[in-house]
Amino acid sequence: MNQTRGRYDFCIGLVLAMSSSIFIGGSFILKKKGLLRLARKGSMRAGQGGHAYLKEWLWWAGLLSMGAGEVANFAAYAFAPATLVTPLGALSVLVSAILSSFFLNEKLNLHGKIGCLLSILGSTVMVIHAPQEEEVETLNEMFHKLGDPGFLVFATLVVIVSLILIFVVGPRHGQTNILVYITICSVIGALSVSCVKGLGIAIKELFAGKTVLKHPLSWILLLSLIVCVSTQINYLNRALDIFNTSIVTPIYYVIFTTSVLTCSAILFKEWQHMAADDIIGTFSGFLTIIVGIFLLHAFKDVNFTLANLPLSLRKDDRAANGTLLSTYDCFNHDEESSACLAEMQSTESLAARRNGSLSAF
Repeated sequence: MNQTRGRYDFCIGLVLAMSSSIFIGGSFILKKKGLLRLARKGSMRAGQGGHAYLKEWLWWAGLLSMGAGEVANFAAYAFAPATLVTPLGALSVLVSAILSSFFLNEKLNLHGKIGCLLSILGSTVMVIHAPQEEEVETLNEMFHKLGDPGFLVFATLVVIVSLILIFVVGPRHGQTNILVYITICSVIGALSVSCVKGLGIAIKELFAGKTVLKHPLSWILLLSLIVCVSTQINYLNRALDIFNTSIVTPIYYVIFTTSVLTCSAILFKEWQHMAADDIIGTFSGFLTIIVGIFLLHAFKDVNFTLANLPLSLRKDDRAANGTLLSTYDCFNHDEESSACLAEMQSTESLAARRNGSLSAF
């Protein structure tokens, strides 16, 4: 009976986690569509500090979709293990990338697709090998955790870095560097997750009949959560308004996941009892994430797909054999010019056919 119940809970958690990814991935598309509609109307864009998106129903639909996804994700942890739920959050990246290609006409090149895959794999490996958090069941225990010197130093650094990015770096480089606004969302997101954790404990104690409303930590956590979430929404909107959605989504996921894992490790002292294989797995996952981010960011403007790959390989092979002729060579050998030009036209025709047949990739 217990085994049947465990399998039933596992299936519920799996469905909730996958539903969460669909809702969250779709929320990016709805928000982007709303921001694009406002741009066509001539309203001040979110990337320039405007807040006209608050009057756009598509943006609110995206916000509600994200809220539904977060609720489903929170509920999934009650039924399925964290090693299943957390990696499945990466599916929102794939959902967003696929939907953006259909509804926003945004495309990822081959480097971006490989980088997206590496980012998801690295995050999954990092989460699987991450240590389990210590159990915190009361607000008093959470209060002592939040008062730990290590966490206070971490929270102070997060606030200082965020303020520097908001008031110094953002006005100068926010419009051109994709990492500025996304970093603000991600590092503040680590604090918001800690607030959610504490409020979840408060809600459980409230249902248990304890007087948590008189505990000052409950109100501190609630106010902190409102400030953090408001800041996240503001700068995530700016990033989505300025940059490609299929680039913003995976980078935000990777940096946010890394920030949350770091904050959780400091807050709950999880790294003290890690095995050697978990340490190796965690660092391997982190390095994989770095490579994925590099591919996504460094080659985002390179127009390269699988359609170009066979032609590139064939040209490299011909060049190595000394048979590849340039246009200059053709026009400097009169007796061979006709044959050379015919060969070049044949090559271009073949490339066009290949691009036509594989352009959907």
